[in-house]
Amino acid sequence: MDHNGNRVRDSSQPSQVQLRDQSDEDSDNDGSSVCSRCCSFLLFVMSILLVIILFPFSMLFTVKVVQQYERAVIFRLGKLLSGGAKGPGLFFILPGVDEYTKVDLRTVSYNIPPQEVLTRDSVTIAVDAVVFYRVNNATDSVNNVTDVKSSTQLLAQTTLRNILGTKSLSQILTERDSISHAIQEHLEEASRRWGVMVERVEIKDVSLPQSMQRSMAAEAEATRNAKAKIIAAEGEEQASLSLKNAADILSKSPAALQIRYLQSLCSVAEEKNSTIIFPLPMEFMSAFTHMKHQQ
Repeated sequence: MDHNGNRVRDSSQPSQVQLRDQSDEDSDNDGSSVCSRCCSFLLFVMSILLVIILFPFSMLFTVKVVQQYERAVIFRLGKLLSGGAKGPGLFFILPGVDEYTKVDLRTVSYNIPPQEVLTRDSVTIAVDAVVFYRVNNATDSVNNVTDVKSSTQLLAQTTLRNILGTKSLSQILTERDSISHAIQEHLEEASRRWGVMVERVEIKDVSLPQSMQRSMAAEAEATRNAKAKIIAAEGEEQASLSLKNAADILSKSPAALQIRYLQSLCSVAEEKNSTIIFPLPMEFMSAFTHMKHQQ
């Protein structure tokens, strides 16, 4: 009721005309569905009668065989036959009523052609990979996608570019296993409704521009030279410390210095027998040094 006392019809409630139209539409749908079921039943009966009349020649058209690695998806009058895919072995179809599609369940290896990828640090590289996948649900591979092979291959190329575009060059070169695993997970998530299972993804090669290769080679060479110099300096430091310790020990014992001198003479005599060496006592040299200091 409005403020004047008149009755106002609620627009949210369906009117009698709308209800009548909806009931007429439902009755038309029911009638068409009944008609289609009757036609389907008649065609089914006629096909069976044809097979019986033309027996045994009709067996050439009704008996089909699929291999161990294949499955057959059957459509009867455009509808998917209940029971799932048939095979392996023998199965029967009705001519003029049934249509079937063979699906190969073996693993397929697809070599992804080199893809130009711009990495996160703005480096253009060419990456190629290989994908191993197989159909694990024949019904979904026929019913949910037009060409499962082409769709999976195109999806693999796109996923490879998308994943590598979020990585830097150093990550692509050093983290291939984790990147391959990430690509495999994205492929499985997208291709699951197609009845496809991605078994493995491997990055085969990463091609860098020539200028980038020269820069990386120069950087690696400079790094190696720096490490070599550091190692040599550390060796000199350790050697000087050892010599200092040895000199301190020898300076505390003159006899030890003389013994070391005689050992050096023995080693020289063994290597060069024709060399004549005249040992000179160290005290003789110290006397001259003492005289020099007195002057």
